[in-house]
Amino acid sequence: MKSNIISLILSLFFFLFTSQLNASDQAWNIAQEGNKIILIRHSLAPGGGDPAGFKIDDCKTQRNLSKKGVNQSKKIGKLFKKNKVPIDQVLSSQWCRCKDTAKYAFGDYKEFTALNSTFQSPYNKNEGKQLKELYNFVKRWDGKGKNLVLITHYSIITAVTNAVPSSGEIVVADKNFKVLGTIQTD
Repeated sequence: MKSNIISLILSLFFFLFTSQLNASDQAWNIAQEGNKIILIRHSLAPGGGDPAGFKIDDCKTQRNLSKKGVNQSKKIGKLFKKNKVPIDQVLSSQWCRCKDTAKYAFGDYKEFTALNSTFQSPYNKNEGKQLKELYNFVKRWDGKGKNLVLITHYSIITAVTNAVPSSGEIVVADKNFKVLGTIQTD
């Protein structure tokens, strides 16, 4: 009886593990096709929200990537190269944890204010304006077979896709922000 339970638990673990691998492989295959919107929640930056006195132009006042977050960002870049995902451009929130994720993963990126966090005051008042700007940008974007990579916060990703990504999670979507797959990078 005990060996049957252990066997069942091991089988369940193997099933869940291989299901996650298959889902990741499928998401990478979709990203390789190009013309997708790839949203990435910034890598691991311990805590939540931003500290009192937060200044957008001063990283010392913000939540920043931990060492694990820096390594996670580098891993993201390696995964894109390994999977030969074509990239048109990389855009990032102006928050330092997003810019650092972009820098460590991809090197080149541009800041895009529509990707800034809307999680807490006073930035939550900008959500409608930012989402409109993001939707308009994506509507006009022509990847010519490559992907648009957006490094942002869970508040933006959730607002446009209904997905609730963890730190460093990759969400592959079409131009209508329909989620086609997700990839965990922890």
